[in-house]
Amino acid sequence: MFDLVDVLKNKNLDSVSSEEFKSVLFFQTENCKDLVEEVFRFEGITPPRIIKNNEGDIRSHIREESAEIIIIELNESTNVTKDIDHISSLLPNNASVIVIGQEDAISTIRNLKTMGFYYLFWPASKLDIVDFLNNVRDNRRRNFGLGKKRSAKRVAIWGSKGGVGTSLIVAEISKELSEKRNSSCLVMDSSFLGGNLDIMLGLKQFKKRHIALGALTASLDETYASSMTQKVNDMLSLLAIESNELDNNQMKDYSRELSNELSHQVNFIIEDLSNSNISQSDFDYVALNIDTLIIVTEPSVSSVRAAANLIHQLEEKNSSVRCILIVNNVRPEKSATVSMSEIEKLLHKKINVECAYEQSLCDEILRGKSIYKQSFDISKKINIVTSLLLGEEPSLPKKNFLNRIFQSK
Repeated sequence: MFDLVDVLKNKNLDSVSSEEFKSVLFFQTENCKDLVEEVFRFEGITPPRIIKNNEGDIRSHIREESAEIIIIELNESTNVTKDIDHISSLLPNNASVIVIGQEDAISTIRNLKTMGFYYLFWPASKLDIVDFLNNVRDNRRRNFGLGKKRSAKRVAIWGSKGGVGTSLIVAEISKELSEKRNSSCLVMDSSFLGGNLDIMLGLKQFKKRHIALGALTASLDETYASSMTQKVNDMLSLLAIESNELDNNQMKDYSRELSNELSHQVNFIIEDLSNSNISQSDFDYVALNIDTLIIVTEPSVSSVRAAANLIHQLEEKNSSVRCILIVNNVRPEKSATVSMSEIEKLLHKKINVECAYEQSLCDEILRGKSIYKQSFDISKKINIVTSLLLGEEPSLPKKNFLNRIFQSK
């Protein structure tokens, strides 16, 4: 007799046995690799892609894998939190990340949880890994768990005055992060009237998205926010809006609300803050919401004074924002009215990079060249700032003897 119940049962069993989801394991030790593979086989799950854990391989493979679950073994790490933070910008925000390590400390678990990563203490038994993996998979099915807490690192690049090269640095850092460093980025244009970020990013036939007055009362979601962006490359988008009805503060607030909706899609949100529109509310915003602030100044009294005021405001608010200081010579060095040592003394901060004047820079930009790829001094300094954003510790190139002589004149 034809038994429909048995047929349905068999069909369900077949669908379970063939259930697939993409995963990848970046391993350090053979013991960990073998046990994880054994667990996947035991559970009847499609085995993970196995890749040796080093930064180059993670950078090369992580985006192409489109994995739902990423397992990273750090059993050989002496500082799990520091090491995972170093590679976090490479990891897609829509993947659940399991970190395996030997640090038996509450602080490690707490730190990784705050960062949006699961932590599995090693050594672990097969049953421990089975339970842990099933819990992570169940969280994904219910759209729940730590992966939902992982959001972009927010970077603001603040020019102490107009014309110090802020937009250029915004564009080049975002291009290097997305094109060379495999980190997805959203750039926020805070110049709601005019601006030249589109030129710096090499966009053709560019037009900002128009915002009507009624948009302020409409509900926002991720889909709508995405429609307000324009793609620069596969991993870089620009959020640039304009309005005839809204004032500057309303536009800033609305742009930041849009970026909040997109914060789970990208590794970095980079905001171009030009000095012409800076207000007290911007100081508050930077102090509370920005992870890293890049201050761009030139060697002039007015520019350094403006930078000093910003730093003072942040100190008064006891802000924990990390600061990176760039001195950009937008004119020949001999026209500088303050020296590097005087700038450091006035700001009570060490200069991270000084960019030499480059006469042909504008021509290269208009030709559509990416400055970070070139051999200019500013190109090397942009590379250094990008490394600092990623938590790396680059060695600053030494000036040669002739440069020191000419720049001292």
